[in-house]
Amino acid sequence: MAHLTFLEAIADALKIQMRKDESVFMIGEDIGTYGGAFKLTKGFLDEFGPKRIIDAPISEAAIIGAAIGAAINGMRPVVEMQFMDFITCGFNQLVNVAGTTAYRWGIGVPLVVRGPSGGGVGANPFHSRNSEAWFVQATGIKVVCPSSPADAKGLLTASIEDNNPVIFYEHKGLYRKIKEEVPEGYYSIPLGKANIVKQGKDASIITYGSTVHMAIEAAEKLEARGISVEIIDIRTLVPFDEETVLASVKKTNRVLITHEATLTGGFAGEIAARISEKAFEYLDAPIIRIAAFDSPTPFAPTLEKAMLPNTEKIIAGLEKLLSY
Repeated sequence: MAHLTFLEAIADALKIQMRKDESVFMIGEDIGTYGGAFKLTKGFLDEFGPKRIIDAPISEAAIIGAAIGAAINGMRPVVEMQFMDFITCGFNQLVNVAGTTAYRWGIGVPLVVRGPSGGGVGANPFHSRNSEAWFVQATGIKVVCPSSPADAKGLLTASIEDNNPVIFYEHKGLYRKIKEEVPEGYYSIPLGKANIVKQGKDASIITYGSTVHMAIEAAEKLEARGISVEIIDIRTLVPFDEETVLASVKKTNRVLITHEATLTGGFAGEIAARISEKAFEYLDAPIIRIAAFDSPTPFAPTLEKAMLPNTEKIIAGLEKLLSY
């Protein structure tokens, strides 16, 4: 085992895959000589050379379009978005081209688009968006949102080996904040399998990404009051592990869903709908969602803190749920 940060675990997965498979290459802005905006690819250019670590012009549409072409021709490109907010500039290539190619042509597009997302670090509206729900509805694209270093490494390995386009969200606030034991060498976690972070019996928190850590803190504080909370980290939005979520609902009968993305149109709504359709008779209280306000992310720290979910908001939601 190696003691790695979230960022180091992602870099480790990339290096292992590039050493293992010469068809894997990276392309993005400033990932070579500069080593990436967060220094995640520092040293990669020296080891793998400019043909496999490609510094691209500032055009996300061109970067993703070139990567799709490479994937169709037998390569396994990993695209780095300097910030995932800028994925909007390549939206057409991802949604209309990569996401439909398997349906239209019957061939896979083994492409990973990865990069930093999320708020809480004072990075303003252009560098803080959680856009994962856009691609859930796009069809043909897998969506991954890890919450820990071990999961980040294992899920990125599986994403690179997948024959479909995968969008891989890395919460920037976790890059150097979270550190844990991660398996050394090759390590993979199947896409579409949730993680039961904590067993409980009084209520379930369904979550992913940064809010997993808020949920853990909330559960620990309530544990001191004799309240037992189960935490399910879904890890991948597409494919979605409905079976594990429904089993937890049937066990605890109360559900709180939380994520950092905005409330309206967020993936919590999809999870809530599936629970209502398939486990309604097990619910002892209405489903509660804790998410960000429907607003661009403020630059001012006080306003950003007020907008985003946090441990206190989750605790308040659970108290309301348990008192219903």
